[in-house]
Amino acid sequence: MRVPLATADPVGDARELHRKGKASASANRYLTATRILRQGLALLDRADADPVGRLEVRIRLLMTLSFCLAETQGLEDGLRQLADARGETAGLPEGALRDELTSLVNGVQGVLLFRVGRIEEGIRYADLDVAHHERLLAHTGAGGGDPIPVVQSLITTLTNRGNAYGEVHRIDNAVRDLNRAAELATEHDIPLRAALATHSLGNVLRLAGDIPQALHRYQEANRAFRELEPGLLLRLGIDQAEAMISVGLTDEAGRLLDEVLPELRRQRIGQDVAEAELYRGAAALADGDLVLARRMARSAQRRLVRRGSPAWAAVAGLIELRVDALRAVESRRSSPSVLRRALALATRLSALKLHDQAKLATVLAARMEVRHGNVDSAAELLRRVSKSRRFAPIDHRMLLRLCRAELSLARGNRRAALAQAKAGLAELGRMRDRMGGLELVSGTALHGRELGDLAVRLVLESGDSPETAKRLFTWLERTRAQLYRYDPVESTVDSALSERITEVRRLSRALLRARLDGLPTTALEERLAASQRDAMRLGWSESPWGRPRPAATADDITPRLGDRAMVSFAASGDALVAVVLAGGRVRMKRLGSVDEATECARRLHADLNALAPDHLPPPLMRVISASASREAEKLDGLLLSPLAEMIGSRALVVVPTGALHVVPWGVLPTCAGRPTVAVPSATSWLFTTRADRAGASGVLLVRGPGLQAAQGEIDRLAGYHRDATLLGVSDARVSSVLDALDGVELAHIAAHGEHEPENALFSKLELVDGALFAHEMGRIRRPPHQVVLAACELALNRVRPGDEPLGFAGALLASGARTVIAASSRVGDEQSAEAMADFHHNLAAGASPAVALADAIASNPLRRPFVCLGSG
Repeated sequence: MRVPLATADPVGDARELHRKGKASASANRYLTATRILRQGLALLDRADADPVGRLEVRIRLLMTLSFCLAETQGLEDGLRQLADARGETAGLPEGALRDELTSLVNGVQGVLLFRVGRIEEGIRYADLDVAHHERLLAHTGAGGGDPIPVVQSLITTLTNRGNAYGEVHRIDNAVRDLNRAAELATEHDIPLRAALATHSLGNVLRLAGDIPQALHRYQEANRAFRELEPGLLLRLGIDQAEAMISVGLTDEAGRLLDEVLPELRRQRIGQDVAEAELYRGAAALADGDLVLARRMARSAQRRLVRRGSPAWAAVAGLIELRVDALRAVESRRSSPSVLRRALALATRLSALKLHDQAKLATVLAARMEVRHGNVDSAAELLRRVSKSRRFAPIDHRMLLRLCRAELSLARGNRRAALAQAKAGLAELGRMRDRMGGLELVSGTALHGRELGDLAVRLVLESGDSPETAKRLFTWLERTRAQLYRYDPVESTVDSALSERITEVRRLSRALLRARLDGLPTTALEERLAASQRDAMRLGWSESPWGRPRPAATADDITPRLGDRAMVSFAASGDALVAVVLAGGRVRMKRLGSVDEATECARRLHADLNALAPDHLPPPLMRVISASASREAEKLDGLLLSPLAEMIGSRALVVVPTGALHVVPWGVLPTCAGRPTVAVPSATSWLFTTRADRAGASGVLLVRGPGLQAAQGEIDRLAGYHRDATLLGVSDARVSSVLDALDGVELAHIAAHGEHEPENALFSKLELVDGALFAHEMGRIRRPPHQVVLAACELALNRVRPGDEPLGFAGALLASGARTVIAASSRVGDEQSAEAMADFHHNLAAGASPAVALADAIASNPLRRPFVCLGSG
């Protein structure tokens, strides 16, 4: 370490070094801060004047250094340094300075204890600090001096104590402290302190289960930190990731943590690195990446043990235990070592007063006992797990339900097992009802995946009778596509979200130009991805999506079908099954392999994409067409041919599962010329066919840029609809199109389209001033009854756990559109124009959308892969 030279004013210079060191520590630059603070202490060692001033600065340096050492070396090093500071206060004369520094030592000790999970112990120190500063503030308010330093210290301690109250679920106390801190910061114009209090309030709301509002607070803090102190974004990222994991957005949480971890490691911020690794492990576990989950959990545990953080280390050990327990369950082998570890960890967590985590370890032990056939031991363990508290994490509650179901099943009581699954999914549904934005609503399905799979498997094991088919249909509707169960409401877009979407639109257009010009695109792609993520996260804090509707039953659907047939596909392991509702009967048929059907659908999709260009050489077209035809026939043999007797010649309503959402059903021989619609769920179809929907009128025809055939296409379509409103290329701006879509009966948009698999709500249509995103469909107050997307791939979805398909067409259906016509793969401009001309001709003649489309694609289905989605 560089030893500073003697100066004329070593105390003053040391005070300045403390200011700089504290600023570096506040920005999480702990190594830099440590170096600066040690320089200050070395300066004071050479000072022999102003003993009180020298002692004051020394205590302040030691306090700040204690925090830095706790973060980079471990709690015990920090506490030893802090004990030195506390001891030095005895050398000060009694009075205001000694009281102030003693209070600050209490505040720092509280923070150090909070950081390692010793919450109640830390609160006692924080109480002393708050009381001192409240007395000082009352004195300064009565004319006793400048209140700002007192206010700043009080805000800091209130924020720290509020965070701590949140950790032990004393929510009212936490909100009280944090609101007081924010009010003080706003009143005295201290914006960074207000942002810190906002960040902390987000943490408390997350712990209370109000995830949309927590994410909203995080985004407010994010905007402030970017402007005021970017170093604080790292800690904020960890807390955002934890909230994302709690609502099933584990892939997004993993990406965020992968962004912040390298910088945290570079700065050697010990506790934050460990927590980030811990949550990265939790995200990987939920995503099924058990290797990464174990590696992250072990690394976090080692760091936390070194830091002297027994509570956090035990939580990291719990993630590793969950990995090993899941492996044991999947392998169907006995696991006495996992059982012993689970019981020991439950005891340890309970001693640390981590009661939710202790219950989870006990549930894992009970699952192992069930696997070993020790049902009485398992039941005794579950009796120790009292009813879940309101604030218990949803994944803990779902695992408890799953374990109770498995215990009931081990005792031969299938009815009780299904009752646990039903209760668990209902509990998950109540959580979903509080979510805002389609991504959050769909993400929550992750937590109910195992319960849903268990229920479907149990029903399938009970035989193939009509009653079994009805029960299976009901369970499928309880577990799939839940985001489409909500009455849509107009989404609210605040100014920050609107600005971010505009930025995404600008960057998307700039990226397109760069690609066309052959320019480098890496930097633009990175900026675009970052803006998309920011906009998506802002959208998560929207108000709840709408009022939930009950899941449809077979008895609800059958009368509405009339002379149509509904085929609802389901998967259990690698087994594919279909439930068929037709002619007033409900039957089921066991089909082939899920993996085989998935691979066949993938190959068909690839062939159809290859066939899309308008001017393929005839020999190449013949080869690809032959391949696509073979795949279509094979897929038809796997999915629909076995159902021929049940469905007869009826029009079809298809409820796909998994990769089957990509299938263009009109390509399959069974559907040739047959009106066929695809829907996310039977419940959503029932809603789209309701007769009590708000009225709509008129036809809107939109022509986007860059389509050679679009000019003639739109002009031809206008001839079929005398009341049509036309928006040509120059008029087809995003705001104009959104306004024009409001309240029309039929909207046809001919434009280039692109499906975004990683950010499905940023799937887009290209208009003259940039992209119109799926994300913006919720802004339409009265969505069109029918929407035709004469564009590539916009029938595609990103399918999340729980068969939650999300994409451009899906966003329209979720927002209230009745029917959407879109392509499930690429399609040539000329073929699209011809297909749409035929479709509108049939529509104008009085045909329903499903009938009009079936006839329009029948002449060349392989090159017209359009799908009718919704009511039809």
